[in-house]
Amino acid sequence: MTKDLKPRTQLVHGGTRRSQFGEVSEAVFLTQGFVYDTAEAAEARFVKAGEDEFIYGRYGNPTMRMFEDRIAGVLGYEDAFACASGMAAVSGALLALLKAGDQVVASRALFGSCLYVLEEILARYGVEITLVDGTDNAAWDAAISDDTDVVFLESISNPTLEVIDLKHVCQVAHAHGALVVVDDAMTTPVFSYARKCGADLCVVSTTKHVDGQGRMLGGIIAASRDLIRGPIEAYMKHTGGAMNPFTAWTHLKALETIDLRVRAQADTALKLAEALNGHPKLNAVRYPTHDAHPQCELARAQASCGGTVLAFDVKGGKQACFAFLNALKVIIISNNFADAKSIATHPATTTHQRLPDDQKATLGITPGLVRLSAGLEDAEDLIEDVLQALEVI
Repeated sequence: MTKDLKPRTQLVHGGTRRSQFGEVSEAVFLTQGFVYDTAEAAEARFVKAGEDEFIYGRYGNPTMRMFEDRIAGVLGYEDAFACASGMAAVSGALLALLKAGDQVVASRALFGSCLYVLEEILARYGVEITLVDGTDNAAWDAAISDDTDVVFLESISNPTLEVIDLKHVCQVAHAHGALVVVDDAMTTPVFSYARKCGADLCVVSTTKHVDGQGRMLGGIIAASRDLIRGPIEAYMKHTGGAMNPFTAWTHLKALETIDLRVRAQADTALKLAEALNGHPKLNAVRYPTHDAHPQCELARAQASCGGTVLAFDVKGGKQACFAFLNALKVIIISNNFADAKSIATHPATTTHQRLPDDQKATLGITPGLVRLSAGLEDAEDLIEDVLQALEVI
């Protein structure tokens, strides 16, 4: 019913399954297992479960299935698997697809935990890892070969907001028979262009914009049905990384308002970038679709909006940056982003603190870098808060 409807309608109705009671709000099934009428029925289901037949909470659940169907439709993929967290989705997607001797080519600008999965876990088990400058198409061309099995990148990097030419990367990868896995957390499900550009798998931390209110950890892997119900489901159900039903239910309710929330937050993020650009106490301001971003034309070509996060570099390094952060009155200090509350983060000492200083410098994670996630507060209040905090420096 919903596949031909506009995204905002799909976010309200997609994947709905009603019980015999005809409930309006989606039901939450808090059960670890399911009952079979006969031993023969149990045997048959373990051989091949039907579309709405379930075996065990680790394998799937009616509430989880509604969420998977709904978000897969919005992202433009055939199917999805709901995971316990964004990193469960990232690690699950990569580990399900790779084995010893395989090769991954990835963007160098990645979230710290993503780099850990690549350099510490996959490399330990014999997967060859090659990191490139994701903004350099020639670097992708040189690194991807017929030996490459998976290409991994963030569509917009965290925290420096580098923008990848995703269509180019997908074309090069597919010419060599490699699968493309995109971490789409910064782009948001509302503005996602992973499927449109040809990405084979889209991974999203649903902790971010989907929940968007600081409550639940979650993640999703979206791809073709063959990939999801093949290697992805097999890996996830045996290693225990599935989402719990209550999280899936809260996510279903949150999807009903995500379009409204994210568009409002993105508008505020752009207003903040405009207000801060050229400020004498900042070295630079970055928001993907703002003129000050070095890849603004590419960002505009790929998406209608730059997302809900901006970054800026405070003159004076860590000491000045900490003075600024400590002077904020409305915006809170935390290490998450995409929340209803505006959040300021100092990546160099928190989310990316484990990286060596030379690697931080290469990635542009300077001592003065602030990642600012715009919430649902009034934009004028946030602008005033940032400007008064800069005056403290």
